[in-house]
Amino acid sequence: MKDKEVLKLVGARIRLLRKERGLSQEALGEKGGFHFSYIGQVERGEKNISLLNLAQIAEALEVNLIQLFSYVDEKIEVTSTDNSIQEIVGMLRETTDERIRLAKNVLKEILNANT
Repeated sequence: MKDKEVLKLVGARIRLLRKERGLSQEALGEKGGFHFSYIGQVERGEKNISLLNLAQIAEALEVNLIQLFSYVDEKIEVTSTDNSIQEIVGMLRETTDERIRLAKNVLKEILNANT
């Protein structure tokens, strides 16, 4: 993947998520603490954005950081199932070991019930 391609893909993903939430570039900028022109540059793939700024944008969009990288590429297509799995993994990463074991048991029961 070329250097600029990843910037454009992530930028396009941010634009898509922003529009899905009905936010303008200005509104997203205000939520994340950025100037709207910076958001525009990121969305167009013109800025090599830092991980810390990506995390702030993800928080402003109310998504997990990994969702900013769930873009559709010619080589890799991310489905809604993939997004759901990533969301579940994100939730599990933010909880206790005890709740992870409980979630695992619940998941086993659900999957075994369908066989």
